[in-house]
Amino acid sequence: MPDPLSFLLRPLSMLFGSTVQVRNSLFEHRIFKKWKSPVPVVSIGNLTAGGTGKTPLVDWVVKYYLSIGCKPAIVSRGYRRESKGVQLVSDGNRVLLSSRESGDETAMLAWNNPDAIVVVGEKRKDAVRYILKHFARRLPAVIVLDDAFQHRQIDRNLDIAVINASEPLLKAKMLPAGRLREPLKNIARADMILLNKISDTQQADLIIKKLEDIGRPLVKARIKIGDLICISGNFRSPEDVPAPHNLRVLAFAGIAFPESFVECLIKEGVHVEAYHFFHDHEPYSAKKLQALSRKAEQKDLSLVTTEKDYFRMLGQPELISIITTRPCFYLKIETEIFEGREKLQEMLRIAVGK
Repeated sequence: MPDPLSFLLRPLSMLFGSTVQVRNSLFEHRIFKKWKSPVPVVSIGNLTAGGTGKTPLVDWVVKYYLSIGCKPAIVSRGYRRESKGVQLVSDGNRVLLSSRESGDETAMLAWNNPDAIVVVGEKRKDAVRYILKHFARRLPAVIVLDDAFQHRQIDRNLDIAVINASEPLLKAKMLPAGRLREPLKNIARADMILLNKISDTQQADLIIKKLEDIGRPLVKARIKIGDLICISGNFRSPEDVPAPHNLRVLAFAGIAFPESFVECLIKEGVHVEAYHFFHDHEPYSAKKLQALSRKAEQKDLSLVTTEKDYFRMLGQPELISIITTRPCFYLKIETEIFEGREKLQEMLRIAVGK
């Protein structure tokens, strides 16, 4: 049975889709001009409103460039940050802004890649120009645009689009009725497609067949569970921290598809006794976290969240002080490329002339 809200929003989705296609056509016919950066640009984006695992891929790409001696810069919009305009998050030596000022995902990328320059700006072109001006004496070897598949004002040397294999994209609708930012056929604009979060083979096979018809290099990846990081607890040494299979937890997250986070914990052997989901990027409040902490205390549970959620709270010490009244952990997530890794690395090197 069709979703009534989706049905009511269908006219708006049709209008949005038409607007997107007209805009793309203006770029294709060069009526809207693209700006060419003197520093190579690699764009990583997607077709949907979040949930593809794009941020871990940006992290993977940045670390790969560092491993081959190419100093990267990251340019992001800084979604839901409190600051405005172009802001320097990290100068490649130290992180300068809190997660409130830079956005949770951007803060996470900056802290996990201390050697990378990180800049946020609503207009990516202005952010790139900021880097060119303020780092003229030590220009980065490459600029990685985060979430920029639809941001076509900047020309790029490599355009990577990320697809969530666990999402039924073949039946997906345009915003606001669905989650598509533009039609699936527009994926042909990418130089390379990365199919991420492959777990349901049957669902993935349907999308793979569709993507292979498009004729772009296809990379296959899945989410890899990283370390479970202890934030707080009465542990005298790292050896005293309980192993995952000895943890009883209340899990909470404010991300797209939070169910996958709980699945990751269960796969690690963590006993998830309760969970609470917030909306993606939803701001946390003391009241909400106090309620979670009380619930965890009543059931004698530890708290566990995602790395992104941890960084969202990190800019507000009062929130961290609430969740750390209980033993508290966050789970690191990484991208594991299991097919097409060499091709991806080759195209990343070609993009910077190596």
